[in-house]
Amino acid sequence: MKRYLILEDGSSFLGEGLGSSIISTGELAIQTGNFGYQEVLTDPTNAGRILVFTAPMIGGNGINAIDYESINPTVKGIIANDVARNISDSENFQDLDSFLKEKNIPAIYNIDTRALVHRLNKEKTIKASIMDTNDEHAFDQIKALVLPKNRSANVSTKNAYAVPNVGKTVAVIDLGLKHSMLRELSLRKINATVLPYDVSVPDIKNLRPEGIIISGGPGKVEEVAANLKPIFDTFFGNYPIWGIGLGFLALSSYLNFELIKLPEAFNGTNYPVIEQNSNRIWQTAMNIDQLVLPNSVQMEMEQEYYDLHSELLAGFSNKKSKVIATAFNAEGAPGSLDALEIFDDFVKMMV
Repeated sequence: MKRYLILEDGSSFLGEGLGSSIISTGELAIQTGNFGYQEVLTDPTNAGRILVFTAPMIGGNGINAIDYESINPTVKGIIANDVARNISDSENFQDLDSFLKEKNIPAIYNIDTRALVHRLNKEKTIKASIMDTNDEHAFDQIKALVLPKNRSANVSTKNAYAVPNVGKTVAVIDLGLKHSMLRELSLRKINATVLPYDVSVPDIKNLRPEGIIISGGPGKVEEVAANLKPIFDTFFGNYPIWGIGLGFLALSSYLNFELIKLPEAFNGTNYPVIEQNSNRIWQTAMNIDQLVLPNSVQMEMEQEYYDLHSELLAGFSNKKSKVIATAFNAEGAPGSLDALEIFDDFVKMMV
């Protein structure tokens, strides 16, 4: 079945339809990872996006029960150069086409994704639609669309829930939480309670946590800053706090660090950062469009992590203030496991 990807600048790409046959519109985003497409599709940080995979082919290893980052994906569609249609015949794996149909996600393949990426990097096109036609009416529809705001509110849990264990108690504020984040906490015996994005200070105090984590998620830092400010005002410096992704941006903004817009958003598994104290280079996974200008940091940091592409600050820690912030996802999933020790650093900070 032929389908079109149309862009708000008036251009279109013809390809083969896959998955759901619905018409879908969202924010076009480049995904540079060469593996882990299931984790990417189910990552809440990609809510509202149509993902363009730069890998030559996706779908070869099927969908399994372990690698979900959320049960119900919130992506608006996927674009690929090619899709593997034959996978293992094991009952433990599901092919990509049936998964997309089940989750009501449309896809197009046989698209020249290299040409599409070059166009996006040059023109910064944002909105795109997957449709059956590329006529004038279709372009009018996409131009009239207003992209949703405060996407973290849409993907965050509506009710608090427990992930019980026998160790330290941590409050996890869900801005777009990944399952693998909870898995790594559980492996360290963390007794976690997951809280909505708009949780109140009294609700956190009632849990008597020994640490607070602000997860990554979709949307802009301005959309979550107002909700998080009372939490930072109350707990910063008194409780260990770890901000990840959007949480990193929120913490940096609260500390009046200058956030710099990246020329091209980082969305993939291949972003190297250098650890300042050891000069170790980690390969990290990021899903972020801003980092911190180093000269704007007025705090003395025990550790800093710099993005090698831009030389901007992608992470920091301060033991006196009991704060850790990472633009990258320490759990990978997908991605390298180089940064897993950040979890151990956070646990030590609570001791």
